[in-house]
Amino acid sequence: MWPNASERNDVRVSDQNTQGLPLEIPLQGEGRKTGGRRFRKAYLLVLLVPLLLFAGAVIGMYFQPPGLQKFYALTGLQPGGGSSSPIALPPEMELPRDMVETMRKTDVLGLARLMPLGDVSIVAAPYGAGDARVAEIFVSEGDKVEKGTPVARLDNYEVLQSAVLLAEANVAIHEATLMQTRAAVLNSRNEAQAALDQALSAASEARLELDRARELHARGVTTRATLDTLTAAEQQAQLAVTKAQATLARFASVDVDQQPDVQVASRNLDAMKAELIRAQRDLDRADVLAPVSGTILEIHATPGQRPPSEGIMEMGNTDQMMAEVEIYQDRIIQVKPGQPVELVATALGQTFQGRVSFVGLTVGRQGLVSDDVAANTDARVIRVMVRLDEASSSLAARFTNLEVIARIDTDAASQP
Repeated sequence: MWPNASERNDVRVSDQNTQGLPLEIPLQGEGRKTGGRRFRKAYLLVLLVPLLLFAGAVIGMYFQPPGLQKFYALTGLQPGGGSSSPIALPPEMELPRDMVETMRKTDVLGLARLMPLGDVSIVAAPYGAGDARVAEIFVSEGDKVEKGTPVARLDNYEVLQSAVLLAEANVAIHEATLMQTRAAVLNSRNEAQAALDQALSAASEARLELDRARELHARGVTTRATLDTLTAAEQQAQLAVTKAQATLARFASVDVDQQPDVQVASRNLDAMKAELIRAQRDLDRADVLAPVSGTILEIHATPGQRPPSEGIMEMGNTDQMMAEVEIYQDRIIQVKPGQPVELVATALGQTFQGRVSFVGLTVGRQGLVSDDVAANTDARVIRVMVRLDEASSSLAARFTNLEVIARIDTDAASQP
C-alpha cells in the first residue's frame, strides 16, 4: 500500500534527521501564495508580448535595419504595399529639413530629374554613313550652336566630294550635248527650208520650159521627144518640191525644244543633274549637323573613332530647363497644370521653382530609383512635366539629369 500524505512527510523528516540537515516545514497556504505570484507574472508577460512586437515593428519600419532591408529585397515585398495608399514616403526620399517644416498634408511628392526643354538630343552619325570614322570635331562641351550647324565631319568627306566633282563634269558635258543637239536641229530646219526654196525654183523653171515647148510643138518647131523630155523634167521638179516640204515639216511642225533629238538630250541632262543632287546629298551626310539649337552637353567620340552607338555627342536647349517628375498613380488626381512646384537638389543645397506644364496620359513603371535595396522598383507612376522659371533655369542649366525631389502644392491656384 502507498503511504498517505502524513506518512510521506514523516518519511522526509526522518530522512533529513538522519542526514543532520535542518528541517523545513512549509506553513499551511504558503504554497498557494507562491503559485499566485507566478501566475500574475506570466499574465503580465502575455500582455507585454504584443506591446513589444508592435514597438519592434514601428522601430523596424522607421529605421529599416540592413537585415529588414535584405528581407524585403529577397521577398519583393514593399512596406505599406498591401494598403490602399502608401503609409510613408518612399525610402529613397530623404527630404531636406526646410521642406519638411513647410510641407502640408495635401502636398504631393515625387522623384524628378532635371532636363533641357525637349529632353536631351542625341547627335548621331547621318544615315548611310557606313564604315566611316570621325575625322574632326568642330565644337566643345558647353558651346552653343544653332540648328543645322556642322558639329563634326566624317572621314568619307573627300571620297564623296570627288563624286560630286564627277557628277558636275557629267552635267556640263550633257549641257553641251543639249546645246549641240538644239543647234543641229535648227541647222537642219534651215537646210530643209533652203532645199524647199531651191526645189520650188527648179519646179517653176521646169514649168516655164514645158510651156514654151508646148507652144513650139504646136507650131511644129520642136519635136515630140523634146516635149516629152521637158514634161518629165517638170514632174521630177514637182516631186522634189514635195520631198523638200516633207523634210521641212519634220523640223517646223513643233518647237525646237520638242524635237525628239532635243528631248533625248534634255532627258540625259536631267538624269545627270539628279545624279549630281544625289552626290551632293551624300556629301552632306559626311557632315554631322546639330539637330536642334542648344548647348553641347557631352561628347562621346574622338577623331579616328567609329561613331558610338550612343551617339557622337549630346545636346539640349538649356536656356529653358524642365523637370520630369514621377508621381504615384494614387496621387495623380490631385495634380493639375499650373500648380507651383518646389524642386530641391539635396546634392547642391539649392531649391528651384517652377509650375506644372503637362500631366502624362499613361501609367508606367517607375524609372527613377535610388540605390537603396529596399526601394520600390515596380511602382506605377505617371509622368508630370514641370517648367522652371527663368531664374531657376539659369541655375539648373549646368545640371542636366540631376536627381531632385519635387513637391507640388496642390492647394495653390493653378495658372495657365
